[in-house]
Formats: sequence, structure tokens, C-alpha cells
Amino acid sequence: TALAVHLARIGHDAQLWARDATLAADIQERRVNPVYLPEIRFPGNLRVTADLGEALRASDLLVAAVPSHGTREVLHRAAPHIRTGSTVISATKGLERDTLFRMWEIVEQECGTGTRVAVLSGPSFAIELARELPTAVSIASRDAMVVERVQAEFRAPYFRLYGTDDVVGVEIGGALKNIIAIAAGVVEGLGLGHNALAGLITRGLAEMSRLACAAGAKRETLAGLAGLRDLVLTCTGRLSRNRHVGVELASGRALQDVLGGMKMVAEGVRTTEAALALATRYGVELPIAAQVA
Repeated sequence: TALAVHLARIGHDAQLWARDATLAADIQERRVNPVYLPEIRFPGNLRVTADLGEALRASDLLVAAVPSHGTREVLHRAAPHIRTGSTVISATKGLERDTLFRMWEIVEQECGTGTRVAVLSGPSFAIELARELPTAVSIASRDAMVVERVQAEFRAPYFRLYGTDDVVGVEIGGALKNIIAIAAGVVEGLGLGHNALAGLITRGLAEMSRLACAAGAKRETLAGLAGLRDLVLTCTGRLSRNRHVGVELASGRALQDVLGGMKMVAEGVRTTEAALALATRYGVELPIAAQVA
């Protein structure tokens, strides 16, 4: 919703798709998303629909921002409506639990080789972007022209995108930082102090870098927006869903009770198992992720 509002504000005719037809109709009528961003009014050039074909028919720049566990199903349904040569931008931070695929790989598998792919990731709480607070993120693609186009179409005085070709680093950094954030919430909830949190973040970055580099990423990517900066934000920001899970676990609540009381998805819970399996594949150790599991 935040990205759709942003794109409409800067002049694009944007379509926001929601799978729930009743919710989509309600949002379209109210001109606000009452569940997730109740204070943000929609621009007039943002239309909400539950019809995938209608949402995609006139678009060649598509943002996939659904939870990781729903990405394949949604893209499979969307694929017949995606025009050849379109660009799909994944804004999802996670791994597919059963296959261990990154979101880039799922987009390629479901949408075909004629689709250009990019990954948007970095330290960005949705509500702050929607409020037009300064935000900087990474945009990754193996095609430099795709990076340049997304930068041009998305940039605003409050929103800056830094380009890279290191798709693997950006995606693994974005996925694993959510696991470390759960641990950070536990540190907070148990009152272990700032020293412990600083140590956790530092060693968490080491785990992220270890796995990403084993998978073919550039180490410097993990020191940038999609790695260290996103990790710090998610481990310390009170808007972090994954950090919230850790805080609640530290209070003694059962995981299912914590998740049952949340409107949004905490990707780190699902990503933990996949990250450990990926680490086994590459022969690296993730001790913090193992303890979170």
C-alpha cells in the first residue's frame, strides 16, 4: 500500500491489487487502507481492485510485495496477464521455505524469461515512506537498464534508490536480517542491555555475510543498505514486526499466540528454517539463527 501511494503521488497511474474482493472494494471507496495504513489518504490516481487481470492489463512496471509464502501462488496467477518485456520488482524479504529459492528465482520461474526482474530492499518501514520521511533503499538487478529505469520511476525528494547488480547479496541480506531481529527482540525483552544488543547485531551481520558470500554475493553489499543498515533498523526500531515477535517470546508467550495477535507477517519466523537449510547446503554455520529456531 505504501509503495502504491508513493508511486501515485509522484505521478503514476497506479493499481493496487488485493486478494480479498470485499477489502479491495472497501479501500477503493474509503480511499484509505483502514487495517494497515489508516492515516494515509490515497491520491486520486490510485485505484484498488481484486481483479489481477484488470490490475496488470495496462502496466509494464509491476511491484510484487506479498508475503514470501504467497509469492509463488500470486505470480502464477498473475503470469498470464503480464505483458512480455514487463519489469517485475520484488519487494518481499524472505526465502521460499520448501525450495529455499529467493524471490528473484520465483519471479523468473513463474513469469518466464521475457520478464525483467529487480529486487527492492533496504531499511524502510512502510508508514515512514507513506509519510514522505527520508528513506534510502537498494534496487538490484543484473540488467543495468532495469536499475536505471526503476530509479527514475521511483525516486522522489524523500525516496532515494541506490543501484547494484548483486541480487544475491540484497536478497539474502533482506531475508536473514529478520531472523537476527527476532533475537534482538529477545535481548530487549529479557533486559540484557545495549552491550548485548550491539554484540548480537555485529555477530548477526557476520552470519548474514557468511551465508550470502557462500551463495555468491559480494561482501560489501552486506555492509550497505540491504545489509547492515536494514539490520540495524529492524533490530532497534519499534515498528519492526520481527523484533516484536522476539520481545513477546521473551515475555513467555507461545509463538502461535504471538503470531495470532499480529495483523502483519513477521517474515523471520518462516525464514529461519529455510536459512538454516540453505546454510547446510553451503556448509556454513549460523549459530544465532540456530538459537532462534
